[in-house]
Amino acid sequence: MGIFDMFKKKPEPEARPLFYDIVCPYCFSKFTPEEVVFRAAHHREDDEDYALGEDDLLNRYRERFGLDTVHDMEAILHPQDVPEEYRMYSDHVLVGLNDRYGVLTRRRLCPKCHNELPVTSGKVPSNIISIIGASQVGKSVYMTSLIHTLQNTTADHFNAACMPLNAEISRKFRTGYEEPLFERGDLLASTQKEKMQEPFIFQFVFKDESKPPLTLVFFDVAGEGMVDEDYLGLHGQHIKNSAGILFMVDPLQIRSIRDKIRIQFGDKQGQWVSQYDEPRDVVLTMFGDFIAYEEKGKTDIPTAIVLTKSDMLHSLKDEEGEYVKPNSNIFNNMVHRKYLNLTEFENIDGEIRRFIEKVDRPFKGTMDVYFSDTAYFAVSALGSNPVDQKLQGVVSPIRVDEPLYGYFIS
Repeated sequence: MGIFDMFKKKPEPEARPLFYDIVCPYCFSKFTPEEVVFRAAHHREDDEDYALGEDDLLNRYRERFGLDTVHDMEAILHPQDVPEEYRMYSDHVLVGLNDRYGVLTRRRLCPKCHNELPVTSGKVPSNIISIIGASQVGKSVYMTSLIHTLQNTTADHFNAACMPLNAEISRKFRTGYEEPLFERGDLLASTQKEKMQEPFIFQFVFKDESKPPLTLVFFDVAGEGMVDEDYLGLHGQHIKNSAGILFMVDPLQIRSIRDKIRIQFGDKQGQWVSQYDEPRDVVLTMFGDFIAYEEKGKTDIPTAIVLTKSDMLHSLKDEEGEYVKPNSNIFNNMVHRKYLNLTEFENIDGEIRRFIEKVDRPFKGTMDVYFSDTAYFAVSALGSNPVDQKLQGVVSPIRVDEPLYGYFIS
C-alpha cells in the first residue's frame, strides 16, 4: 500500500509485526535484525580477535564518498559466534551481545557497510524519504522548513512527538539548517555535488502506543547530481529504496510561466539563474538509473510532486483563472489534525495536476508514464519571497507537511 492510499482511517488497526526489516540509512541494504553485526565495546592486546585494526567494509564505504580511512577500530562480533544465552533482545529484536570477556556491546552495525545503525532499527518501520529535484528548486530550504514544522506543529496535531534520533543529529540540524533560516533569516546554500550528504534521522512517536513509531530518514540530494547519471548511481542509491519520494518542482523551471513571474519580481541579484534544468530532465536521469529496470518500466514508490515557492504564484492569479484564481487553495495554509482531510487533499491534488499539465505537459506526461503512485501538492517553505538572499519577515511555511501526511495515518 502506498502512502497516498493511506488517507482514510482503517476500521481496525493492523497487527504489529514482531519486528521490521532494517534498511541501512547509509548503504541502503535491506536485512533482518538477526543479520546485524556488532562492534566490540573494548579491545585487547593479548587477543588478536579483539585487537584494534582497520575495518575494510567501513573504509570501502567511506572511500566511495571521498572520506578519510578510519584506523584502529574495535573488532567486529558476529551473533552466530555467541551462545544464545549471551544475546540480548528487546521487543523481539537482537540489540546486544555479551562477549567472551563478559563485556556488553549494543553497537549494532549494518552487515554490508559496518556503519552504526539507529537504536530503533528493527523495532519500527524504516522510512527513507528522498527529497529530489533539479538545482535551485529549494530542496535544502524545504527540508529545513518541513522538519521544523514536523517538530513544532505537525507532531502535536497528530498527538505525537517528532525528535532527532540523537544529540549529534539535533546539533547538526539546529546549527547548520534551522538557526540560519528561522532565527537569522539567511537562505541556505545549495547542496554541493562534492559534499557527501549524511542522513537526517528523526523519530515520529505517537502517544497512542498501539501505533508503531516511525523512523523518518531525510536525504537532500544535490540538484546538479539529479541530471548526472554517474553521480546518481553513486550518491542516489537511497532513491530506489525509498519509502517515499518528494519531487520538488520550482515554478521558475517552467519556461511558460518564468517570464510572467520575472515581470512581477524583477531581476534581483541572486534570485534568478541563467539556466534552469527542466523537471523532466530529472525524471529521465532517474529512468536511466533505475526506473527502466523496474517491472513494466515504472516505479511504484509513492511520489509527491511538490510545487515549491507557491507564494510566487500570486503574480499569476486572475479572476479568469488562466493559471491560478485569487481564491486558490494554493495560497491558504491548511492544518490537518489527527488525520488527513481527504477533501482538502483532493482539491489541492486536482488543482496542481491541472496547473502542471497546462504549463508543462511534457513533464506531466513523463510522470504519468514512469510513476504509478503520485499525488500533487503546492508548498511555500518560507511564506514570502526573499530579497538578496535574505528574508524580509518571519518564516511562515504554507502546507509544507501536507505531502507527508500519508505516513501518519493509523
